[in-house]
Amino acid sequence: MPAVDNVLVVGGGLAGTATAVHLAARGVAVDLVEIKPDVAALGSGITLQGNALRELRSLGVWEQVQAAGYAFDVTGIRAPDPFGTVVAEIPDAKTGGPDLPAALGMPRAELARVLLDRAAEVGVKVRFGTTFTELAQDDAGVDVTFSDGSADRYDLVVGADGVRSWTRRALGVHLETRSIGMGIWRSFGPRPASVTRTDLYYGGPSFIAGYCPTSEDSLYAYIVEPTQDRSGLTPDEQLATMRQLSEAYHGPWDEIRATLTDPARVNYTWFETHVLDAPWNRGRVVLVGDAAHTCPPTIAQGGAMALEDAVVLAELLTARSALDQELWDAFTARRHERARTVVEASNTLAQWQLDHVQGDVPGLMRSIAALTSQPA
Repeated sequence: MPAVDNVLVVGGGLAGTATAVHLAARGVAVDLVEIKPDVAALGSGITLQGNALRELRSLGVWEQVQAAGYAFDVTGIRAPDPFGTVVAEIPDAKTGGPDLPAALGMPRAELARVLLDRAAEVGVKVRFGTTFTELAQDDAGVDVTFSDGSADRYDLVVGADGVRSWTRRALGVHLETRSIGMGIWRSFGPRPASVTRTDLYYGGPSFIAGYCPTSEDSLYAYIVEPTQDRSGLTPDEQLATMRQLSEAYHGPWDEIRATLTDPARVNYTWFETHVLDAPWNRGRVVLVGDAAHTCPPTIAQGGAMALEDAVVLAELLTARSALDQELWDAFTARRHERARTVVEASNTLAQWQLDHVQGDVPGLMRSIAALTSQPA
């Protein structure tokens, strides 16, 4: 008999939807609330490393993800010269195992749709445009009042509501989220035939210019610059700024730049980071995903860490018979240090670029690949 019979998941992103799917597929009654009105996600595309693909397979959606995304096994390094010269081709570690690609790019909104379709298939009850307004827990459960005026009681509440987690604040958990000093321009558009993998351009006026194919006919492109306040720019000015920054980069970037014409497909955010000290639960409410840990996408492990949180939490909740301290200790042992190590590595790579330091990038990447190749 599982440790929980019914669970509320707050947040319909990767961590929340994956947790809901794993629990519902194992017989737990799950409600999921998402404050946004639909599955549209901020941003453009996402890069999923092999360990993320391993967890998506465990969710029963690998075939859909494979069909909708674009897989590759090599990362290219290009020079910021007039030709976009390829200076290195680096085989990526297959952290999900030899039978899965090393990496796969996918539109964020499409990944959200695939996961929510799977949630509906296994019986998760999803409500959009809804969140909670009050949590009141005792030793036996959590009473929840919702923004639509309804109320219910659950054995457990999972807060998977992102970097600015309202669940975290409702628990009175203080966590400092800080900018690391980098901002990123992202755009979404058509994939030129020349783009068949992620290529990274280091140097020039920005820290990094890169792109990732997300399907047979789409990609997302990005440029990383020093953090600055871009909030006053109009959408047209944002588009013009990204185009201007991209002019230092060539090769496939020349084709990509020609498609940068729609301001609605450009967005700008800052890289941020935090790690919540253990434990991630307060009684019968637990935080997962970006609500507990977030990092810059320098090693593209944010999505994978969220998915790993989900699979470990669901496994423990359904394999054990009591929601007790032993269960939470096991969750902490399997998730906290692993997530912290990935966050710190991501931040280290960013700091080396900020400081113009030639750190041991290959060694750091090997250590993270060795860690994430082992299932969580």
